[in-house]
Amino acid sequence: MSTLHSVRGRAAALAALITVTAVCAGDAVARCFPFGPHTRSVNDLGNQFVPFHAHLWDLLHGRAGGGLLLNWQSGYGTSFLPDLGTYLTSPYSVLVGLFPRDQIDLAVYVVTLLKMATAAAAMTWLLLSLRAGEGEGGRWWMAGVLGASYALCGWSVVEASYNPMWMDGLVAFPMLCLVGEWARTARRPVLGPLVVAVAWIANFYTAYMATIGAALVLVVRLALEETDLRQRMRALLRATWTVLLGIALATPVLIPVFMGSKHAYPGWTKEFAPAGWADVFARTLPATYSFFTPALFLGGGALLLACTLAFNGAVPRRERLLWTGLAAATLVSLQWAPTHLVWHVFATPNGSPYRQTFVFAGILVIAAWTGLSYEWPGRRALLGGGAVVAALALTASTSELVTGWTFPLFAAGTAAVLAGLVLARRGTYAALAALLLSGALVGQAAATTAYADRQRLGRLDDYPAWGRAHSERAAAAAKADGWPEYRTDVGRDQITGNDPILLGGQGGGYYSSHTPDVFTRTMAALGAGWTSNGRSVQSLDNPVTDAIFSVGARVRTRQGQHPEVTRAATPPLLTVRPAGPEPRYDWNPFRNQEKLLGAQVYGSPVNGSCPVGTEVFLWAPNYTGKARLGDAPWVSLRGGQPKRRAALTSLGTVNSPGEKVGYSKDPRRTTLGCLDRAELTAAVAKLKATGAVSIEVTDSGIRAELPPGTKGTAVLAAPRIAGWSCNGEPAGSYLGLVAVELDGTSTTVNCSFRPPGLKAGAAIGAAGLLTLLVIALLPRIRRRTRPTAGTASSSGPSADALTVRQLVRAEDAGTRNQP
Repeated sequence: MSTLHSVRGRAAALAALITVTAVCAGDAVARCFPFGPHTRSVNDLGNQFVPFHAHLWDLLHGRAGGGLLLNWQSGYGTSFLPDLGTYLTSPYSVLVGLFPRDQIDLAVYVVTLLKMATAAAAMTWLLLSLRAGEGEGGRWWMAGVLGASYALCGWSVVEASYNPMWMDGLVAFPMLCLVGEWARTARRPVLGPLVVAVAWIANFYTAYMATIGAALVLVVRLALEETDLRQRMRALLRATWTVLLGIALATPVLIPVFMGSKHAYPGWTKEFAPAGWADVFARTLPATYSFFTPALFLGGGALLLACTLAFNGAVPRRERLLWTGLAAATLVSLQWAPTHLVWHVFATPNGSPYRQTFVFAGILVIAAWTGLSYEWPGRRALLGGGAVVAALALTASTSELVTGWTFPLFAAGTAAVLAGLVLARRGTYAALAALLLSGALVGQAAATTAYADRQRLGRLDDYPAWGRAHSERAAAAAKADGWPEYRTDVGRDQITGNDPILLGGQGGGYYSSHTPDVFTRTMAALGAGWTSNGRSVQSLDNPVTDAIFSVGARVRTRQGQHPEVTRAATPPLLTVRPAGPEPRYDWNPFRNQEKLLGAQVYGSPVNGSCPVGTEVFLWAPNYTGKARLGDAPWVSLRGGQPKRRAALTSLGTVNSPGEKVGYSKDPRRTTLGCLDRAELTAAVAKLKATGAVSIEVTDSGIRAELPPGTKGTAVLAAPRIAGWSCNGEPAGSYLGLVAVELDGTSTTVNCSFRPPGLKAGAAIGAAGLLTLLVIALLPRIRRRTRPTAGTASSSGPSADALTVRQLVRAEDAGTRNQP
C-alpha cells in the first residue's frame, strides 16, 4: 500500500508540474502578466475578482471597512457574505494575504495556478484509484499526463483562467468522484461529507455541475459491478446521503448566497442557442477561441485515447460501451436545451453558455485512462480511434474558428502522441515515450493558452494590473479618509467597477452578481449611471447626492495629472426628515434628489439656458456622445439602456447669460437642471443641525445619538437592503434608504445588519455538524459496546458479541486499507 501511495504521489506531482509549466509558458509567449506588459485582467477578472480579493486581503489584515457580514466600502453599504460565498470562499483564496497588497494581481495569478495544479493532481489520484494500471509497462506516469490534460483542457485555459472561482469546480469534479468511490465501497463516512462541503462552499455553481458529473461516473461504476441490485442501491443511497450532508454543512454560506441572488437586480436573460457541430468539433483542436461555443480542447493524446476505448479489445465489452456511451451522452447534453438548463441550475447564464464543459473533459480523461489501464492501445484501437479523431478534424475544417495555427499544432501533437504510444507499447524507451506525450501536451496547451490570452485582449474589456495610478489614488483616498464622520469616494473616473474595495474609501461604485435591486433602482432614480445591465453601478459625481450620502471628500483624476481631493461640508450619516407621508420617486432625477435631500436646490432652464452662477447638469441616460456648456471642454456620455446608462453629468458653471448646451450629435431627449449652490449649502446646514450628534460604526451596524426630543424619520445614508433592523425591529425605508420612525422618547438609534438566510443556514449547518459528529463517534461507541454477563454462555462469548467484534475488526481493516 505504501508503494501504491508513493506511485500516486509521483504521478500527481508530475501532473501538477506539467500543468504549471504549460500555463506559464503560454502566458510568457503571449507576454502576458506576470511575464510581460500585457494585462491578464480582462472582463470580470479585473472588474470584480481582483478587487474582491483585495478586499479579502484587507479583511485578513484588519484594514477593511466592515466585516464578513457588511461591506461599508461598496455601494454606500452592502451585504458582504453573498459576495464572500460567491468569489472568496475557496480554501486557496486566503493565500492572497501572504502577498503585498500592491501585488494583488500576482497573488490572484498564483492562486489560479495552484488551483489548476491541484485539479491535475486530484484527477491523477482519481485515475489511479479507479484502476491502478501499474502492471507491466509502468503506466503510472501516463496517469499524470492525463491528469494534466484535464487541468489544461480548453475550458480551463480559455474560460476559467480569468474566472478563478470556477477553477474550484475543476478541482471539485475528481474529488467528488473520489467521494463517490468511498460511498460505493462504504468507506470514509466523515471525510466524504467534508469534501462535499468544501467543494460547495468554494464555489457552489461549478460544484453543482461537478456533483452531477460525479453522480454520472458513480452510476457507471455501479453498473460495472458484479454485485446484486440491492448492494448497488445501498451504495447509491450512501452517496446521496453523503452529498446531502455535505451540502447541509455548507448552508451557512449557501443560503445567504441564494438569498443574495434573489434580492439582486435582474441581469440580462438570453435563450440558449446550441453551437453548430462544426464549431463544436473545432473547439476540440488547439488554438481556437469563441465565447459562445464549448472549449473542448483536450491535449496530450487524451482525446485520441478516449476515442480508442471503443476499439480496445482488452477492455471488457460492457465497460467500453458504458464509458463511451457516457462520454457521447454528456457531449449531446451540452447541446440540448433541456439538459443545458439542468447543467446550469435551470437558467441560461449571463455570458458563456457552456460552463459545464470541464465535466465532459473529465469524463473523456476517465475514458482514456480506462482503456489505457488495461493495456497500451494496439493497432486496431489506434486505427479506430484515429479515424474518429480524423473525422472530427475533417468536420472542424469547415468552421471559421479554425486558425492558421490550429492544424499544424494538431498534426505535430498527434504525431508526437502516436510515436509515444508506439514506444510505450513496445516497452522500450519509456523515458522518450513520456517525453513525447507530455511534450505534446505542454506544446499544444501552451499555444492554446497564448492564443486565448491574445484573443481575450482584443475582444473583452481589460483592466491594468496594480501600478502607479492605483497607488496614487489609494494614497489620496487614505489621506482624505474621515470615516465615519464622512465618506471618501475614490471618484467617477474609475479604474474598475469596484474601485472602493480596490483603492479605498466608502463610495457608491459597486459591481457584483449580488448588486441589490433596491440599490440599483435607488441610484438610478437619483441619476446614477451603470454598465452590465444594472449590475455595475457607478459612482455618481454630484454635490447633492454627495450631501445625501455624506461624501465629504472626493478624489478626482485628470489625465496626466496627480489625483486631487475636493472636500465639501456634509450632514452626518444619520439625518432626520420631518414626520409625514413618504414622498415617491418619479422619472426626474433632479426632483428625486430634492425629495431625498428635503429641499429644493435645482432650477429649470429658461429658453434653454440656466441662470448665471448656477451649475448645469445634463440628464441623458440613453445618449452616447459628447456635450458641453458654451465653449467649455466636451464631456463624454455613454448610454444605451439596458446594457449601459449614462449618469447625470455636470457641464460646468454658467459664467455669462445665454450660455447653452451643445451636443456632438442629436441627443433626442435630454433634461437640464440648474443647481443653486447656496440653496444646497443651506439644506446641508439644516440636516446637520438636526442630525446625529455622535455616530459609532461597527463591522455589522451603526449606533447614533440624536438631540433630545427628536421626532420624525431618521434616515441612514445606506440603501435599505434586506437584512437591516433598527432598535430591535425590521428597519423601515425612506426613498430606498434605511429609516427609523422617531417619537421623541428615545435619542438612540441602533441598527444592525444580518444577511438574509444566515440564521436558517446556521441552524441547518449546526444540525449537519452534529450529525457528522455522531457518525464520527459511532465507531468508538461500538468498540466500547460489550455484551453483559447474563448474555454469554459459560463456554464462551455469545454470537452477538462475536458479531460486534467482527464488525469492528472489519471496519478497522477497511480504515487501514484506505487509499
